[in-house]
Amino acid sequence: MPAVLDPLGMPLATDVVSGERADDPLYGPCIERVQQSLGRSGLLFVGDCKMAAHATRAFIALAGDYYLCPLPQVQLAEGELEAALERIWSGDQALHSVLREPEQAEPTLIAQGYEYEVPMSVAVEGKPRQGGERRLVVRSIRHAEAAEAALRARVAKAKAQVDSLNLRGRGRRRLEEVEPLRQAVNDMVQRHRVEDFLWLRYDQHTTTRRVRAYRDRPAYEEPQATVEVRVDEEALESAVHRLGWRIYSTNQPVEQLSLEQAVLAYRSEYLVERSLGRLKGRPLSLTPMYVQRDDHATGLIRLLSIALRVLTLVEFVVRRQLAAEGATLAGLYAGNTKRETARPTAERLLEAFQEVTLTVVEGIPQAYRHLTTLSPLQERILELLGFSSRVYTRLCTVSHEPL
Repeated sequence: MPAVLDPLGMPLATDVVSGERADDPLYGPCIERVQQSLGRSGLLFVGDCKMAAHATRAFIALAGDYYLCPLPQVQLAEGELEAALERIWSGDQALHSVLREPEQAEPTLIAQGYEYEVPMSVAVEGKPRQGGERRLVVRSIRHAEAAEAALRARVAKAKAQVDSLNLRGRGRRRLEEVEPLRQAVNDMVQRHRVEDFLWLRYDQHTTTRRVRAYRDRPAYEEPQATVEVRVDEEALESAVHRLGWRIYSTNQPVEQLSLEQAVLAYRSEYLVERSLGRLKGRPLSLTPMYVQRDDHATGLIRLLSIALRVLTLVEFVVRRQLAAEGATLAGLYAGNTKRETARPTAERLLEAFQEVTLTVVEGIPQAYRHLTTLSPLQERILELLGFSSRVYTRLCTVSHEPL
């Protein structure tokens, strides 16, 4: 469980716990370690919905810090989200637009929302202390569009599958009674989670189809049950209007954290996931883990967390220097040496040095060393990091002592 510094992405605290532990109680100790490490108040802790437990929010507020997290349904009053959305649909509440980050060339609408305040009670030494927090009602445009497309696709797919039960043909399942047909339709609808958006009507009588005689088989009547299915457009549109909306909670004053800043701050939470991805995957490769003892696993994770700090620092320093110079870096992409980037990753920066070779010839009475000549790209990376090329060239200085 890491806590990382935004926007650097460097872990400030890394806790190692067993996998069956509940997440909610782990936030307090990790946050307390960050507070002790930095030795200052007024910090903003951004977390997921599991950090939204009332005890965790109260702990942060009592320490003089701030929090920002989405609220799960259990942390909301009954009907609070519906009431918040009703203010919008009735026209009583105007929405504030959140545009894409300033560094983007074209401003693009990424979210809309508004805020309101609610009282919050915090127990201090057994006595309640009244306070307040801001509730941010935010709709992510991209999330809403993706969720709408997925919902409509599920509805269309379920309707097509139900319609196919009425078709006859080789290899198709024949349902001659209404109840087996109803069970098959219910299975399809529940599998796609669209039971609220389809209108179904079953024929209470069976239609028959005359099957002609074939060789020694006489002609006969074959019964078949049918179902009529239509999309409940009103229910579907009502659900679409709710997609993408979420309520966030923060105790930081609006003068310090506007709604737009809160949305952009929460979108930076990917830094935690990226750090975990680096830790578990390349280049640190924590998994698969072959150690058996818990203390070995803890030691390995802590060791690799130090390497993770190095990766984040290398990446941050290079990107900061490129931004200060208004420059880009080319030559990092194999097969496309002309491709430029202003935000190189630490992995690509390190890969640029993988062909550097130090050759040592041990002789009597001295040893000779030869180092691969640094390329302009390698020298440029060292310059961006604030290093002199001598960190490499000094390795090939003739020595009178064997290595």
